Amino acid sequence: MKLLSSIDNPQDLRKLQRSDLDELARELREFIISIVAEHGGHLGASLGTVELTVALHYIYQTPNDLLVWDVGHQAYGHKILTERREQFHTNRKLHGLSGFPKRAESEYDTFGVGHSSTSISAALGMALADKLQKKQRQHVAVIGDAAMQAGMAFEALNHAGTAGTNLTVVLNDNCMSIDPSVGALNQFLKSSVDRYRSEPNRIYDQLERAFAGKPQPDSNLFEDLHFSYFGPIDGHDIELLNHVFEKTQQLEGPKLIHVITKKGKGYEPAETGNPTKWHAPGIFDAATGKVLKKEKPGEKAPKFQDVFGQSLVELAHQNEKLVGITPAMPTGSSLTFMMDEFPQRTFDVGIAEQHAVTLAAGMATQGLLPVVAIYSTFLQRAYDQLIHDVAIQNLKVIFCIDRAGLVGADGPTHHGAYDIAYSRCIPNLIIAAPRNEHELRNLLYTAQLDEVKQSFLIRYPRGRGSLIDWKNDFEKVEIGKGEILKDGERVAVLSIGTTSRLVEKALTETKHNPTHADMRFVKPLDTALIDDLAKDHKVFITVEDGAKKGGFGSAVAEYVAEHHPGIRVKILGIPDEVIEHGTQEELYSVIGSNPATIRTQIDNAFTP
Repeated sequence: MKLLSSIDNPQDLRKLQRSDLDELARELREFIISIVAEHGGHLGASLGTVELTVALHYIYQTPNDLLVWDVGHQAYGHKILTERREQFHTNRKLHGLSGFPKRAESEYDTFGVGHSSTSISAALGMALADKLQKKQRQHVAVIGDAAMQAGMAFEALNHAGTAGTNLTVVLNDNCMSIDPSVGALNQFLKSSVDRYRSEPNRIYDQLERAFAGKPQPDSNLFEDLHFSYFGPIDGHDIELLNHVFEKTQQLEGPKLIHVITKKGKGYEPAETGNPTKWHAPGIFDAATGKVLKKEKPGEKAPKFQDVFGQSLVELAHQNEKLVGITPAMPTGSSLTFMMDEFPQRTFDVGIAEQHAVTLAAGMATQGLLPVVAIYSTFLQRAYDQLIHDVAIQNLKVIFCIDRAGLVGADGPTHHGAYDIAYSRCIPNLIIAAPRNEHELRNLLYTAQLDEVKQSFLIRYPRGRGSLIDWKNDFEKVEIGKGEILKDGERVAVLSIGTTSRLVEKALTETKHNPTHADMRFVKPLDTALIDDLAKDHKVFITVEDGAKKGGFGSAVAEYVAEHHPGIRVKILGIPDEVIEHGTQEELYSVIGSNPATIRTQIDNAFTP
């Protein structure tokens, strides 16, 4: 690491000879592999952008020139070259570096980018702000991992084409998001790549024509949007990248540079293996590429996402109306099980959450029963569609909301903190959270029954359940009905979803005898159960893995305030602040919802 160890910032990088840059790229790639192998994180995307990262910081005068990454998991090399090499081993750890660019972390991180497809809008906003304030500098949006598929990216392109700025968009095209890219845009980009392979020197003709003010011999989608288009070019050729970046920043108007990269580039297991697996492989042996498992197969409960995916396949055999939809997350949501079994009834729509929800609504109008498999944090991007296209029309769609609650190392952009609060206020929605795998199966079964007429939101966390023997026979669940798990006195703990496990552990550590109720439904709330508990309990403690403001506890408190004002309600959940990254266990301690804190709250409630 002779060269890399001498570079603390891009100013140091720009002191190198151009002939040194390939060696620097090799060292940077080896450094990323060694740290991610030991500590975990995103791997494939950042390996694919190593040369691109070196060239961007070598040619553009960062941090004065503004660089926006999209999606941020491509930016490990960027972090390492911008004053964070020595801290990089803390990446995604509690109180360590964020796994994504973050404005509060570095002046080189110009915009927070955990979700996709925001870079062009953000960089255009920066360019227009500088135009108004008469500042002269470059504005570069690097958009990759299929982020160009999303509607927001095209909204920004549409504006940028006539906004009168010198915005540069670098399209990092690797034919992947986490899963392989889909759709007509992907096919268009592939055809461009095929032409690049047959005409590798085309870029020089494009540049010559641009500087001579001559039109390009053929137009494409981006040219039609008033962008000067350059490429495709080899994104692993640093000298070519340097040349193109130097030339294009001298041109007026918006520019799009189409760069071809390989996800996992330079690490043989990632290049030749399953790119989805190597997106974020966990801990692995850097020398062999062997992923290191903590437990042996068969010795642990399944992931909730797999219980969902396999259960949906069972139900799809019984109910031909069921169809599956996901916005670019078939593997992450385990909709791949249905995709393999029923390829004609399963739809990956790309990074397009708004479209996914309205597509489901359209299908519902024609008698199908869509199941939208989506992360909690990504459903936020389709909030208007949830209201306008589903709820107002009272169409039946089943939303299986994965990664609800605190997700861990991915941090605040990915925590599923808000889905209860943002959905509870919407009419014509049923909201439920299973405490274990059996309940997830039963809720999914119940949601698809013809007698259930409303949309059904089923939320479950990232990670594994608690049952080895999880494949129970399906049973109908009574809508809006909770369950007493433990009878007690004076204090009632009301939990929702898998927070019941936290409560159960707390109950083993307290000397008191509280009641524990699994409420199961946020909406409709089991008010009959609350009425019964109010007869002989003085304190309610609610426990949830969502936002306290407007969440499950708020629903209980609202009802209690109106009907049982003598009951004191204590709400445990995610406080009204941004929760950073760390392990899930660490973060539950941070927010005060770990078993020890729950036990303390129980003990305090028993004190007169």
